Parts: sequence; structure tokens; C-alpha cells
Amino acid sequence: MKCGIVGLPNVGKSTLFNCLSNAKAQSANYPFCTIEPNLGTVSVPDQRLFELEKLVVPERVVPAVVEIVDIAGLVKGASKGEGLGNQFLANIRECEAIIHVLRCFENGNIVHVEGSVDPVRDKEIIDIELQLKDLETLGKAVDKAKKYIKSGKKEDILNYETLLALQNFIEDGKNAREFPVDDTTKPIIDEVHLLTRKPVLYVCNVDENSIRNGNEWIARIEEIAAGEGAEVVVLAAQIEADINELETFEERQMFLEELGLEEPGVNRLIRKAYELLKLQTYFTAGVKEVRAWTIGKGWTAPQAAGVIHTDFEKGFIRAEVIAYEDFIRYGSESKVKEAGKLSVEGKEYIVQDGDIMHFRFNV
Repeated sequence: MKCGIVGLPNVGKSTLFNCLSNAKAQSANYPFCTIEPNLGTVSVPDQRLFELEKLVVPERVVPAVVEIVDIAGLVKGASKGEGLGNQFLANIRECEAIIHVLRCFENGNIVHVEGSVDPVRDKEIIDIELQLKDLETLGKAVDKAKKYIKSGKKEDILNYETLLALQNFIEDGKNAREFPVDDTTKPIIDEVHLLTRKPVLYVCNVDENSIRNGNEWIARIEEIAAGEGAEVVVLAAQIEADINELETFEERQMFLEELGLEEPGVNRLIRKAYELLKLQTYFTAGVKEVRAWTIGKGWTAPQAAGVIHTDFEKGFIRAEVIAYEDFIRYGSESKVKEAGKLSVEGKEYIVQDGDIMHFRFNV
């Protein structure tokens, strides 16, 4: 499950990616400096891990991770192959969600590919390129579906009518993720794998002054995002880069306090990316290791066990489950058991975010 960072050239994507990941993407003041997509595996900040560590005192702590892809800057005409368009669009297709970086700051030393700073226009440029690519995909799907409606079957007619309605919707300049769906039309639309169907998180990249006081561009993007049901994260990529250069946790905290910030902006961004991908965390906790495991929302206990090892899923017998809040309240597994707060769950159990789990299996 990957999030792709997209945006026009020189909006701060690679700088942000470098802050998110130890992978060092080239960051330069000209378009197309990122040719190959850079993949980074990013730890998900989670205070619950630290709380568990205090109680269990394990030999090591392993956080959950999310994969972030730095995709080279799109330009006008990308859908027709301009710049490195086809390659970039293919990279986006391979991601499950999009982090869309928008430049919301002035800086005469950093060239803007469009000649001026206007994040609303920049957003529309990328939206249009993705929509044009989706219309190309839909055109083929609609033509194919049309051939089958002669059968008179209800499902063939529904398939054609749904795709045609979606095509008209996108032609009006809207994104597929805004198209209303129900249980019958969702599978049809999912089958076409549209770029504008992917969930999106907008990142307003600002200067130091705007981190404290905001600016008119942030307000405009927040208004547009609200209309789409999307979220916005505001951060200053250059400040995040400065934080990254500091050696100790204490130095970083001092720097954040001077700026009036509680935590680095990338922490909020990573957590939002995790949510965007519809991911959640369960924990295993023992003296050897406290670990956060990444699963999808709505997963069953056997599916969650399979993340540790496929044998755990194949031979699943039961799961012993402690709610995170109960573990913190009582302070140890034995005290949780004494209080009757440990539950034994079977194959149908839906794992809850923060569950502390121990699996019984037989292969």
C-alpha cells in the first residue's frame, strides 16, 4: 500500500520526501530533477508504542511503516506525453493514494514552472491532466461496454450506463472520487482503476511566517478540499528539512518550541497518509519485542495474523485480545487477565485499531 507524492515541478516534493524518508531524492531548482520514482519506507509516529515500551520494557520496539513514492513533477500536457508524462502517470497508477503538494509561498530564488505562485491554478493543472488520462481510459471502457448491451442483460446495461455517466461527470471537470456510488455501481467503477478515483491529501507547503499565521492560499485550498471531502496538512518543507539536520531529540524539540509547534509537520502528514490508505495498527507486546503491525480497516483476526506469517493465518485457532486502553490502565497482561479484560476471539473477529494480540495457531 503506497502513497504517491505528486505536484508540479519545484513545489517542494523532493524536499518533503527527504524529510519523510532516509532515502535521499535529488532536490534541485529545476524541473524533472526526479526522473525515477523514489520509494521510501517511513515509520508511522505512534505515541502508543512509547507507552507500551514503558510498561513492557522490551529489547526492541518496531513501529508500523507506510511506503511513500516521490513521483517526478507533472506539467501541462502530461496526459499527452509532455515532459515525462506517461511515465509519471503510470507511477501514480501504481499507488493507492495521492499526496498532492501545493506551493503556497513566494520565493524569487525558486523558479515556478508556470511563472507565478498560484496553488489553486496548480491544483487544477494536475487535476485536468489526471482527468484527461481517466477520460482516455473510460472512452475505451465505454466502447467495450456498449458492445454488450445488445444482450439485454440488466448487468450489462447497468455497466454501460454507469461508465457513461461517470465519463460525462469527469468531462464536466470533476474527479471520479466525487462521483456518487452505491453497492451495485462501486465494483463497476473500481474495475477501471481511474487516477482521479484515488483518495487525496493536500499538502500546503508554506514559509515560516505562514506556519504561524496562515495565508490566503491556505484558506482557499482548505475551502476547495472541504468541498471534495479531502483533508489538508500545512507544513513548511524547508523547516522540516532544518529539523532533520538537528542531531538530538532535545535540539529538535527546542527548535519546534521556538516556532510554536508541538511536533514536526511530517508526523501529522505520515499519520494522515496512513489514514488515507485506510490502514490501522495492532500490537504484539513481549519482552523480546513490542511491535506495531499494519493491517487494513475491517480485517479479521486470521488476516491480521497472516501479516506476521502466512502459517499463522492458515493454521489460525484463536486470538487473545487486549484493548490498548485496558493494557495501559492495568499495566500488565497478568493484571488485565485478573480483571477479566482479556478476550478470546475466533475467525470472525474484526480487529480494532490498537488491539494487543497474541495468536494461537497450528500448522
